[in-house]
Amino acid sequence: MAASSHNSFPRSPNPSTRSYDSSSVSSATSPRPQIQLLGNLMGSSSRPNTAQAPQPIGIPPLPPATQTGFQPYTPVTATSAMGRDSLPPTDSVASTPGLSSAQLSANVSAQKRAYRQRRKDPSCDACRERKVKCDATETTSCSECSSRNVKCQFTKETNRRMSSIKQVQDLEKQIERVRRENSNLRRTLAERGEHMDVDAEGAEQLLQHPPELNSEPRKRKRVTSLLQDPSRARAAFRDFSRGVLKPPAPYRQPQVAIVTFDRPRPPLPPKSTVDKLLHTYYGAAHIMMPILHWPTLQHQVEELYQNTSNLQRVPMSWHSMFFAVLAVGSLFSIDPYPDRTLRAGEFLEASRSLTDPWNNDFDLDNVRASFLVSLALNELNLKSAAWSSLGCAVRSAQDLDLHLEVTGVRSRVEADMRRRVWWAIYILDRSLSMELGRPFMIDDADCDVALPEPFDDHFLHTEGPVHPPNVVPLTHFLHAIINIVRSFSAMRKAFSSPVVEPPRLATFDNHFIACQKMFPEACEANNASLIAPHMLMPLAYLLSARLYLHRQNLAPGCPWEARSDAIQQCKVTAIETANLIAQTNATLADTATALLVTHVFRSTLFLLFTGYYELASTCMRALKSIDVRRDVTIPCGRYLSFFLQILGGKRRELVSLYSRSTTPSYHPQTALPDSRAIQDALLKDEELLIYVSADMQASTEASWVWVGAEHEAPLAVPTSTTGAGLAHPDTRTGLNSKEREDWGGWDSLLDLARNLASTAASPAPGYAPRAQTLPPIKMEPGANISPGGTTEPGSSRNSPTAAAASGSRSTERISIANII
Repeated sequence: MAASSHNSFPRSPNPSTRSYDSSSVSSATSPRPQIQLLGNLMGSSSRPNTAQAPQPIGIPPLPPATQTGFQPYTPVTATSAMGRDSLPPTDSVASTPGLSSAQLSANVSAQKRAYRQRRKDPSCDACRERKVKCDATETTSCSECSSRNVKCQFTKETNRRMSSIKQVQDLEKQIERVRRENSNLRRTLAERGEHMDVDAEGAEQLLQHPPELNSEPRKRKRVTSLLQDPSRARAAFRDFSRGVLKPPAPYRQPQVAIVTFDRPRPPLPPKSTVDKLLHTYYGAAHIMMPILHWPTLQHQVEELYQNTSNLQRVPMSWHSMFFAVLAVGSLFSIDPYPDRTLRAGEFLEASRSLTDPWNNDFDLDNVRASFLVSLALNELNLKSAAWSSLGCAVRSAQDLDLHLEVTGVRSRVEADMRRRVWWAIYILDRSLSMELGRPFMIDDADCDVALPEPFDDHFLHTEGPVHPPNVVPLTHFLHAIINIVRSFSAMRKAFSSPVVEPPRLATFDNHFIACQKMFPEACEANNASLIAPHMLMPLAYLLSARLYLHRQNLAPGCPWEARSDAIQQCKVTAIETANLIAQTNATLADTATALLVTHVFRSTLFLLFTGYYELASTCMRALKSIDVRRDVTIPCGRYLSFFLQILGGKRRELVSLYSRSTTPSYHPQTALPDSRAIQDALLKDEELLIYVSADMQASTEASWVWVGAEHEAPLAVPTSTTGAGLAHPDTRTGLNSKEREDWGGWDSLLDLARNLASTAASPAPGYAPRAQTLPPIKMEPGANISPGGTTEPGSSRNSPTAAAASGSRSTERISIANII
């Protein structure tokens, strides 16, 4: 009869049908205060037994609360009601060894009394009014409310035993509502230009989300003077504080002193050469980072060449900046290799020779020169040198208070140039730090400079912007790039977690979707219109940011579901990159930046890794057209050659393994290994995941390939020329002459990809590659490329559709011998 005394319905844990007398409840089971109840809920268990009643001798104690803690999504069963365990059945008690029948009867009666003294579960409002039993749980409504289609709630003031879980949920909703209201108040105050102190929790919330598009940075608090007219104190302070401190940059007086640092001025290049280099600089750098007022620069260059005999009249800071501009322009010129690189190195040396290493009084041209030198070194694949030069640009810019919105600037053009220079430095700091896996030099909390005015240079004047109606006022992409890289601080904050959760990924993806709308419609993923190749340079910031975001979850510490989703999202970005390359109406050789090259390289890795060989070939043909014009391209090609060989070897091993595991009695055609299973096995290969992560392994915190390397013997590294300056290719590529040639060239890479495509199945259905033709690849004389690599504009080799057709034909010609 033990089973009959056990209630099989979860409506009430009390098996007795008699009325419940609350006066018989002991103090240990009386309702606890609300504070104690909430404190217990927030602990490790839902109902810890802090004041457990003494158990009768011979009766096993109740299971601890930690054994059956509250599980939000666990269904309620007959043995567990309202999150509490029922007592063990009486037959388990009767089987306890060493007990007589009298002791057993006494124990059973004591057990029933202890059970009946437990507190009754609370009833909802409707059940209390109807005086019926309530079987509500923490996660489900009671059967009475469900049958009557009413809300099951615990709101009666007379019901002191209100559901604790619902109390916690109500408190969480109130906290979330208060947070939303605080966020709206902060946004309103920021729009009004007023300041509000943000607590640590609020600042943490702000760092977790990217800023809104085109939103101004939060204004910093300024100290006001209690003197109505502090001019007398200001004049005395300016006089007697010399040598002790320097006033803020807008309030410094121009110094008239004898110039002690005056080096011999390098000779100027011909005016025709300067005009060509300025044109290439405008198309490659100025459309993204317009740090120069172009009409003013053109006027200054004309004055410079009017009197070339007396160059000492030109300020050295401007002269150094001028040679840095020519160096960047040389890197994007149409001159053959290696003339363009050698001339860029000469201009950089000339700029460096005009820089005072002990300068203590900076101006805006000093900052521009340091920034442009860093930009050129980055294009030359000298990342550490670019990082060092960028540090000089950041510190000199902060010395001029470019990171603050000041009011002492008299000209609208000068004020906007200050903003542009600072935001250009900010962009390079964010992009270079994310690529190298190093900390940011600039803290967003220290800056409140406004965004640049949305007008082109020829519309900016001293009094303000003036532009005719029905004319597009802005054609450069500075604002779009700023909105992209401002999210990097929140991304780096998200990367500090072991895994970037889906809600945070969705937040960043929505932000990047909004950023993409700032570009022309032809740049959208579902648009088949042709685009100019220079459009891919600013788009590289957006595409690489999306790849950085999702690639973070490839780390071994992430669950496999997150790693699989990261691979798929990176594949989507890589497919979009390949489609944009196919939509260009000209070659990328003269316009591709180092950032674009490295992003195309990463996209190629993911396309090869996921089996999209034709789109990977599109990316590799684009890299082939760039080749030695960017020094990072050859190392990327050598890495891709290694990755293709490893990928092909692993695929052949899996094909052989799956072929041996098939049943011999099957027909040979049905004994083919499952290509989908082979591809899934490749995606789970840990070694391939290391290789496909590529430059992610450059970070000490994010890498995992170097674990345990400190215990290994150093490898024999081939000798290479170091300290040879900018002119030597070993310095710029990190490879010696043999390593730059032993990987086989781009044609061998295309052949390897074509062979993999002929033996592998087509990608998963649902994606149709675009039928655009890749622009004709223009070969430059002197380039170290194997013959036979040129293609004609109408060649089918550049067409993804034609290549796919040839791949399908080669797949049909697989012989039985190859299958065996």
